[in-house]
Amino acid sequence: MGARRSRRRRTKSVSRASNVYRLLGLARRAGAVAHGTEGVRQSIRVGEARLVLLAGDASPAQLDKIRRTMRSRPVPEVSIGDRVGLGAAVGLAPISAVAVTSSPLADRVLAELGAEDQGRHAGFRAR
Repeated sequence: MGARRSRRRRTKSVSRASNVYRLLGLARRAGAVAHGTEGVRQSIRVGEARLVLLAGDASPAQLDKIRRTMRSRPVPEVSIGDRVGLGAAVGLAPISAVAVTSSPLADRVLAELGAEDQGRHAGFRAR
């Protein structure tokens, strides 16, 4: 029975990740994303980033660059999936980070992750 519960949780989090990836694709088509380490840093610097999504397997050096930039402009940060999945979600090669620049889309992504499950499933960390 414990294995069955575990499988349900995993399926639920996988479907949430796929829904988040779907929303990222929508944001990309709407022109509401900045991608890659430098693109994300630039969107943070100019105050456009509303949510930063970081790949779970991103290089610590890349993550440090982004987090240093966020010290001056706090932005919600979520760690989700891997570089391949994050890049595929926005139609690109593997990437370490994506910034959502539309407030309504950023809110939808956060809502999809679920306020109570963000820490457990997505590594949510508000900044």
